[in-house]
Formats: sequence, C-alpha cells, structure tokens
Amino acid sequence: MEPAGALLVFLLALLTAVATGLGALPFAFAKHPTRRWLGASNAVAAGLMLAASFGLLYEGVNYGLSRTLAGALLGLGFIVAARRFLRQDEHPAVFAGMGGLDARKGLLIVGVMTVHSFTEGIGIGVSFGGGQALGLFISVALAVHNVPEGLAISLVLVPRGVSVARAAWWSVFSSLPQPLMAVPAFLFVELFRPLLPYGLGFAAGAMIWMVFSELVPDALEEASSDLVAVVVTASVVAMVAFQVLIR
Repeated sequence: MEPAGALLVFLLALLTAVATGLGALPFAFAKHPTRRWLGASNAVAAGLMLAASFGLLYEGVNYGLSRTLAGALLGLGFIVAARRFLRQDEHPAVFAGMGGLDARKGLLIVGVMTVHSFTEGIGIGVSFGGGQALGLFISVALAVHNVPEGLAISLVLVPRGVSVARAAWWSVFSSLPQPLMAVPAFLFVELFRPLLPYGLGFAAGAMIWMVFSELVPDALEEASSDLVAVVVTASVVAMVAFQVLIR
C-alpha cells in the first residue's frame, strides 16, 4: 500500500503546483498596463504576500514558537544576502526576458515563492501522515490557496513585459517543490514534522522582507500613497478572508 499511497501524494501535490499557474489568467485580459496599473499591481502582490506570510507564521506557531521565529530570522538573513549577491555588478541578472532591476525583482519573488513551496510540500506529506482524508483536504486547500500566490507572481512579472504564458510557467515552476517534497515527507513523516515550523518561519520572513523592501517601494514610485495604502489593505483583508474560508 505504501507505493500506491506515495503516488497519490505525488499526484495531488503536483495538482497544487499546476493550480498556481491559474493566477496568470486575469492578465490574458489586461494587455497594456499603465504606470498606475504597475503600481497597483505591486500593491496587490504586496498585500497578498503579506497576508500569506502572516498565515505561515500563525501555522508555524502551532508547531513551535521558537522554531518558527528562528526560521523567520533565517529567512530574513537569506533574502538579504540573496539581494546583495544579485546587486553585484559581476552578476548581471537576466530572467524571463527581463534585464537589470526588473530581472532582479523577478528572480527575488520567484525565488521566495519557490522556497516557500518546499514548506508547502512538506506540509502536504506530513498531513497525509495523519490520514488520507486530512491529506486530501490539505491538498485541495493548498491548490486553491496557490491561485492567488500565482497571481502575486504574475502581478510582478506581466506588467514588466513578461508574457502571460511565461508568467504562468514561472508560477507553476515556483510550486514544483511541492510534489518533490511531499513524497519524502509522507514516507518519513516523523523526520520531517519537526522541520515544518522552521520552514514556515523561513518562508514568512523572506516574504515579509520582499513586501517592504521591494514591492511597496516599487508601488509608491508608480502610484499615489493613498492608492497604494488602499490596495494593500484591501488585498490583505481579501487574502485573510480567503484563507479562513478554505480552512
């Protein structure tokens, strides 16, 4: 029964990854973004990521407060070091057809969301360790949850010239660690369970830094502070409500 169970875990985790690409669909109807639209897009992405990071911290605390906080500090240190590395002139950034600052921002958000997906994959595998019904519920909830995460990635990439198809691909790519990590976490659940709060905190720390260091400043360059504040607040509220509804 173990191989069959592992295959089911892999397929459901793969489904959650594919669902992330659905976040790019709204951009099939927004072909010519303006500077104001770029600012609003960054603000929406900031709100979605901020609310998601709060959810990660809340979930991590249920497993262990100190390990979650330690993970958040590690995530903060990691993303700061990554940005410094990308800013060095001897490492010119090229990503998804973009160059310069746009490429660095794209790399950072896709990188942060990919690291976050490792934790989600472990969460799927660990949840199946508690029974198939629980694992199925968590997988479906994560698949739905991944759609706005894909939207957050697309909100950063598409207004900077990345095609909708490519944005959808990078959204799916950012979630591929989920099926890769779900199976080993399912097979060795007792080994991976203590690591989960570290991973949740790590992802939250990196995402919060991304919001305040990259997305919000970019939004304020393209749109008024009033608009940015309203959009960020509305996005946080919507994402929190969404997370509560799917639990």
